[in-house]
Amino acid sequence: MKQMKVDVAIIGTGTAGLAAYRAAHAQGARTVVIEGGAYGTTCARVGCMPSKLLISAAHAAHMLDAASGFGVHAGAVHIDGVAVMDRVRRERDRFVGFVLDSVDGIPADDKLRGHARFTGPHTLQIDDHTEVEAARIVIATGSTPAVLPQLAGLEGAITSDDVFEWTDLPESVAVIGTGVIGLELGQALARLGVRVRFHARGGSIANLSDPEVLHVATRALGEELDLRFQVQVVKAVRDGDALALTVRDANGDESTERFQYVLQTAGRTPNVGKLGIEHTGIALDDKGIPLFDITTMQCGASHIFIAGDANNERPVLPEAADHGKIAGDNAGRFPDVRPGLRRTPLAITFTEPQIAVLGQSYKALCEPGKPKFAIGKVSFENQGRSRVMLQHKGLLRVYAQYGTGRFLGAEMVGPRAEHLAHLLAWACQARMSVEQMLDMPFYHPVIEEGVRTALRDLHASLARDGHDTETYASDAEPGT
Repeated sequence: MKQMKVDVAIIGTGTAGLAAYRAAHAQGARTVVIEGGAYGTTCARVGCMPSKLLISAAHAAHMLDAASGFGVHAGAVHIDGVAVMDRVRRERDRFVGFVLDSVDGIPADDKLRGHARFTGPHTLQIDDHTEVEAARIVIATGSTPAVLPQLAGLEGAITSDDVFEWTDLPESVAVIGTGVIGLELGQALARLGVRVRFHARGGSIANLSDPEVLHVATRALGEELDLRFQVQVVKAVRDGDALALTVRDANGDESTERFQYVLQTAGRTPNVGKLGIEHTGIALDDKGIPLFDITTMQCGASHIFIAGDANNERPVLPEAADHGKIAGDNAGRFPDVRPGLRRTPLAITFTEPQIAVLGQSYKALCEPGKPKFAIGKVSFENQGRSRVMLQHKGLLRVYAQYGTGRFLGAEMVGPRAEHLAHLLAWACQARMSVEQMLDMPFYHPVIEEGVRTALRDLHASLARDGHDTETYASDAEPGT
């Protein structure tokens, strides 16, 4: 078996792993990356980029349907599923190519292929061909879509990773879950003519915890999509060329319906179970994930760091990149471990209307022991620019700290929420007060005027004594 001794070993070459390699290498550390699967990030291969390609095709189809609302009448609409998926795969491969170019830029001596497993606190065995002794190690192994036991191994029971290998659009899909991935893919498929039904075990929508925003989001999406909440998957069996899916509702009643595919989008699982972490001596949580410092990515006081989806803290690409840089910096200059830049939390769901949560969520602000906070809001139903665009659905709720007036965060569903969320996230990270935000320019007519209305309402709330209390999110009727 080949022997190798390095300063830093990084397990995984996704977004976090590549960022960690660059950071550790920049510190002058002899660094090696280890990859047991295909090169290319989750985002590029099966995540944010191919999903947006599918969503863009769906948006084009939807605008043809919506045109009549403006007095513009298109002819018969034909959706070519083969052409749609061909573009998705071609452009997906192009994005993956950019990542592969980045990997190709890493010297061959700094890359190892194979599955890595700890054999001790400082040693890794790569398949049966190489043993690596590393002074420091970064775990950046990513995550894998969760699979329900009732559906495991069934032909036609798929995860989001499988969607982007389709060569044509299916006739029907049951989506399990109303999280970010399920909603994005499900709505896109529905707008492209696929019969879609959503089954959610609870009553949540994407990342929302504010009961008022959740209510509006459920109503807005429910006007277009077949959403079924409080539903449990019982079983599925092959029935000819389809799957017969049996579910149980909140009343205990069971029903069975056939779908060409059952798409499981009920979360992702960190890829840490086969790493032999038990040989490291570091502490683990109840799910087997190493305990770590969210400012340094360091596992306890050890020489091991964990970054990206593998640590399950904020499983989105920008956070994975930040995690990787922090972990790589600290691994490279160990034992000089320093807190890295952690940005204001920002999560966006690219449905229509879009959904966004930034800063401190409603749920986080309502945790026991937290001080009372002020709330302001605006509905997009009568917001000028939103009505002009026939996109007047949604609600924005903004939060601020009593006394200081500092802006704390927001939850929203509404038009162009991706842009509003960035605007508010920047203000949150700059620790601006509501008064300072209201001093900023607002043009007319723009959707951002709705932000100003919400901030004015928040400013008025701050001026009151605040004796009224908010209902905690879990007290609201889920999915209503």
